[in-house]
Amino acid sequence: MAHWFRNTLLILGACYFDCRGEEAVDQQSGHVTALEGGLVTINCNYTTSRASPDLFWYIQQTRNSPQYVLRRDRYSEGSNSDEFKKRFDSRLNFTSSSVPLTIQRLQLSDSAVYYCALKPTVTTGYTAPLQKLFDSLI
Repeated sequence: MAHWFRNTLLILGACYFDCRGEEAVDQQSGHVTALEGGLVTINCNYTTSRASPDLFWYIQQTRNSPQYVLRRDRYSEGSNSDEFKKRFDSRLNFTSSSVPLTIQRLQLSDSAVYYCALKPTVTTGYTAPLQKLFDSLI
C-alpha cells in the first residue's frame, strides 16, 4: 500500500508543476483571410518559466492529422520540415514572448488549421495523445 501511495504523490506532483499555468500558448488570431500569392502572419504568444523555450508550429489540413512545420529556440536557427522550408518562417521574439508564423507566396493548399505549441505534440504512431492546442485558421 505504501508503494501505491508514493506513486500517487509523484503523479500529482507532475501534474501540479505542469498544470499551474506556467506554460501556455495563446493564438487570438481566429480566422485569417488572405489572398493567394500574398503573405500572412499568424500570431502566437507564449508564457513559460523556462529560460530557453522551444516553440513549435503544426499544420492540420482537412481530413489529415497535424503535421510538424517548424521549431524555434533561443540558441539555434531551429528547424523546418523539408516540405515547409521555402515559404514558412518564424522568429522567436523574447521581448514580446511571441513566435509569429509567416507564410509567403500563399497557395490555396495553405488553407488549414495552424497550431503553436511549447512542446512537441505530434508523434509517429499512437504513442501519445495530442496535447490541447489553440488554433488559427487561414
